[in-house]
Parts: sequence; C-alpha cells; structure tokens
Amino acid sequence: MDADNARAAACPPLRLLVADDQPIIRRGLALMLDAEDDIEVVGQAADGQQALELAHALHPDVVVMDLHMPRVGGVAATRLLSAQLPRVAVVVLTTFDDDELVFEAVRAGARAYLLKDAAEAEVLETVRAVHRGESRLSPAVARKVLEQFRALAAGWHGAALAAAPSDPLPPHPSDPLDEPLSDKEERILALLADGCSNKQIADQVFLAEGTVKNYVSRIMDKLHARNRTELAVKAAGRHG
Repeated sequence: MDADNARAAACPPLRLLVADDQPIIRRGLALMLDAEDDIEVVGQAADGQQALELAHALHPDVVVMDLHMPRVGGVAATRLLSAQLPRVAVVVLTTFDDDELVFEAVRAGARAYLLKDAAEAEVLETVRAVHRGESRLSPAVARKVLEQFRALAAGWHGAALAAAPSDPLPPHPSDPLDEPLSDKEERILALLADGCSNKQIADQVFLAEGTVKNYVSRIMDKLHARNRTELAVKAAGRHG
C-alpha cells in the first residue's frame, strides 16, 4: 500500500449530507464538495424532513443545511438533529442573515452559519472545521452577533442603573457562572471570541491541543453553552 492509500485508509473521508430545496443549488453544492478527496457526499435532501430521515439512515458527519425549506425548515431540522444525533455537525448555508434567524439557528445547535455568497474555499474550510469540533460564523453574521450583544449589554447596564437599591437586578445577558473562569480560561475564551481554532489557541497559550480542548469543554460547562457556536457567541459578548 503506497503512502497516499495508507493515509486514505487511516483517515476515511468526511461523510456529508446536503439539504436545500432548490435543486440547482443542492446539486451544485454536492458536486463541489464531493470533488474534494477528503469529502464524500452521501446524500441530498430537498427539505428538513428528508434531511432528518437521511441523517438517521446514512450517518453523515456534517450536514450543510438551508433554512427556508418546505415541510420541516432548517432551524427545526437542526434542533431535531442536535437532539437525536448530537455527533452530527450542522453548517447553515443560507441567503438570510436577519438577526432572529441567526440566533435561532445557533440556539438550535448549528456549529456554523454562512451566507450563500461565501467563497468556495470558505465553505470547504468551514465544513472541515466543524468536523474538527470548531465553529465558524461568516464575517457579516459575526458583526451582527457582536452588535446584538453590545445592544443587550447597554440595555442591561441602563436598567441596572435605573433600578432601585431594593429591587433585584435584571438578569445579565450572559448566563450566570456557577464558578468564575480562571485567568487561563478567560484568555482561552478571548481567543475563541477572535475566532481562533484549538490549534491556534494552543500555540498562543503554550498548551497541547488536547489540553485546550479540555479547557474549552470546561468553559462550555461554566457558561452553560450547548456547543462551540453558542460558546463563540457568548465569548463575543464578553470580549467583543
């Protein structure tokens, strides 16, 4: 067995499912992604219901999901996939970037949110990144997330100043911590807010990549984040 075949045997291709109700876009995405040596498109779905059925039958590693689809929409399908098949990573790829859809998709469990004007290289890197356990937001979406958190923080600050001393303070937009983050955890969280991968964080804080992964899991527990995307959003709110 030569070196290339040995590597292929050791690292089977990433199994991917494409869900989009527009046949031309769905097939075009499938062709683009399947052309990569390390990606195998195992199925195509025309709506969220079919995506769920195929995910249970085909066991993909990643689902590229549109949002506006018949029968079951992308947000609902993402929520069900996250609950039923938590190992499957969902990449939202859509034309819609309104705030409510972005936050609904993140809350539902999406690990990445891209717009359909994203470059081919960005889509490919995002698919590979979520398979590694990372998160991605397109620049336009990331700006919206930061703006939303700043607005929430400003509103909370104003309400806190106006509250009478005897009144309970309104809830902070970030989830309360059962225990505070350590200095190291705060540093790692700040790097997450900057969009760094585990490897990039490891290089910055001089730790093994596996140790960084353990830190990230512990931070997720403390911040009550259900996945890395939600953690990245919370990190942006704290360090944006």
